[in-house]
Amino acid sequence: MNKAAEMNELRKLQFDDLEDATNEATRLLQTGYRAKGRWTLGQICRHLRLVQDPSIDGYPRWMSAFAFLRPVMRRTLLPKILTTDSPRGIPTSPPFQPGADLDDASEVERFAASVVRLKNHNGPFAPHPAFGKLERERLLQVHTAHAAHHLRFLDPDEPNAH
Repeated sequence: MNKAAEMNELRKLQFDDLEDATNEATRLLQTGYRAKGRWTLGQICRHLRLVQDPSIDGYPRWMSAFAFLRPVMRRTLLPKILTTDSPRGIPTSPPFQPGADLDDASEVERFAASVVRLKNHNGPFAPHPAFGKLERERLLQVHTAHAAHHLRFLDPDEPNAH
């Protein structure tokens, strides 16, 4: 089966919270996996970290250039992102693209540490580039759905997986 056909048969993956995402990444690391997309587990974990860390540290200023579109994005794109069949093929902005040849184990560990940091953060969060200022729980939902979106491209090397 080619990659395009495989991408039509992605896992339905939904997490209750980011800890579930780190548990799934750890499970994939332990069982091994088969990638149905372009990225490895390490690359996915790096991407997730690159996207969620700026929620605390701040996004690049240029990402606010289209802030006027945020209300429309919150109404149209946000509900789709929060589903188990979020849109595919949205180009990844260069600052959020993972490098090649990343070590899966190291990146899973760094992603887990990033999740702990995000969950323990008590201060304000930076406005999301696409959706603007979000309440804490909504922002965590966005990052959780984003993790499910990417991790669904990896099938565990075990029978009867999700």
